[in-house]
Amino acid sequence: MTPAVIAVVLALVLIIGGFIIANQRGQLAAGPRSRGDGPKPPPPVQAPATLLASDGAGVPGVPGLPGLPGTAGTPGRGSEGTPPALDLLNPVIPAAGRLPADAHAAHPPVPTARAAGTPAAPVGDDLGSLPSIAIQMAASTARLSIPAGSAREVEGLRRRLAAPRGGFMARLAALFRGKADIDPSVWERMEDVLLSSDVGIATTNRLIQSTRLAVEAERVTDAASVWRILKTEAHAILAIEPKRALVEDGKTNCFLLVGVNGAGKTTTIGKLATRWKTDGRTVILGAADTFRAAAVAQLEAWGRRIGVTVVKGKDGADPASVAFEATKKGVDDGAQVVLVDTAGRLQTKQPLMDELRKIHKSMGKALEGAPHETLLVLDATTGQNALQQALLFREAAPLTGIVLTKLDGTAKGGIILAICAELQLPVRFVGLGERADDLRTFHANDFVEALFGDDPSSAPEISA
Repeated sequence: MTPAVIAVVLALVLIIGGFIIANQRGQLAAGPRSRGDGPKPPPPVQAPATLLASDGAGVPGVPGLPGLPGTAGTPGRGSEGTPPALDLLNPVIPAAGRLPADAHAAHPPVPTARAAGTPAAPVGDDLGSLPSIAIQMAASTARLSIPAGSAREVEGLRRRLAAPRGGFMARLAALFRGKADIDPSVWERMEDVLLSSDVGIATTNRLIQSTRLAVEAERVTDAASVWRILKTEAHAILAIEPKRALVEDGKTNCFLLVGVNGAGKTTTIGKLATRWKTDGRTVILGAADTFRAAAVAQLEAWGRRIGVTVVKGKDGADPASVAFEATKKGVDDGAQVVLVDTAGRLQTKQPLMDELRKIHKSMGKALEGAPHETLLVLDATTGQNALQQALLFREAAPLTGIVLTKLDGTAKGGIILAICAELQLPVRFVGLGERADDLRTFHANDFVEALFGDDPSSAPEISA
């Protein structure tokens, strides 16, 4: 046997012997246990009471906290057996200004990455009890980058958003412009701007609190950094992922559009039909607004203009039967898109809301799973009233998304934040003008970039 072989054998013996000795020492340290018991797992590390679990993925690079993948946390509301992650981005801190103390409790914040309709878990209320490691984790989370869209798309959006940028954003930017550092009074003044811009109490509370938390976590006071953090928090509210693609290939995709009179349902249907017909898809329109002859005539005019079939009934026909026939024709003709218009109804009129449930059900009889999308059309110029409409319409039909029209016509514009935060529904389209191509697909990245800009100086100054 050569000396090299002998050296290798001796090395293996030493390694195996060391492993056996270490294992015996570990057993002695663990103490006696009953025969048949497996190795006892280490006890889970308990997080402070202020850090409660919420849905989402774990925070990488921080081992040993309960609720993170690979630790012994208690399974939560996520996938079976998978511990939930800690919501370090949105713990509650004492509210600033004059907001009621319970406003945030009734409307808890939600994690950045979430699916449409997913509620958030409640969080704690004492920032001071956050350990230093949690502060560092929150700081890294707050520095989320916002992927910018194409420069042309962002610039086009910026021009169309001239009204809200010249009102809402100009007033907000004025709190930061020309200042090296911000003082504590900025939170109260920010509250005034947000509340007067249709953001609403609950969403204002959430936005200010999450921004203050991130500012504290990063230990910054300069105006540019605070503006960046505010921009990131607004993006977190708006970035709600839809549950499905709008139009899926190889199937008939049925859309039901609902809303009050004057919100722009019929016009939105015409613009969507134009978009998808231009893309080469077969489109069927259903005129289920049988209460107004003018609504049927308007939809027929759109049909003639873009060359698509319009299914209608007699004057005063049952709207549910028209919706059924439109859906059935879409299936029979192999159409890729069916768009069904409905009568504008006051959200406070129960019989009309009951009829909406009937329309929804009739489409499902014609095609299982239809309607695949129930879009609520809201007029951005109605402010907080639009949010109240949405809350009541949601009780009558399972809404899947929002179309926010006339956003170019309001100097406030904060309603889009309130709608996303309160309803947890994705904004699918925003209306920014009269032309068909002014109905823009909503992308949170591009929208936030167009609205906020790079820093406060990029926002318009307040008009005299």
